[in-house]
Amino acid sequence: MYKLIPPRLTFPRDMTEAEEEPMQEHINYWKNLVDRRIAIVFGPVSDPKGAYGLAIIETEDRTIAHDISINDPAIKHNVGFK
Repeated sequence: MYKLIPPRLTFPRDMTEAEEEPMQEHINYWKNLVDRRIAIVFGPVSDPKGAYGLAIIETEDRTIAHDISINDPAIKHNVGFK
């Protein structure tokens, strides 16, 4: 399970222009992982306490899971996600 915590609670509603492009890359990145059957599912979670992203991946190698997370455009472009 991969949980992407946004930089602020209001992020889905007030994303800046500088944040929009990396987020679009992030979405395309995860769509590609789903298409390649590495990710089973991904998407936003609308939690009343604050939205976040969630993905489920399937791999036998923790290194691959780690590489997937550090290569996520939202992380690579330092948009503020944890």
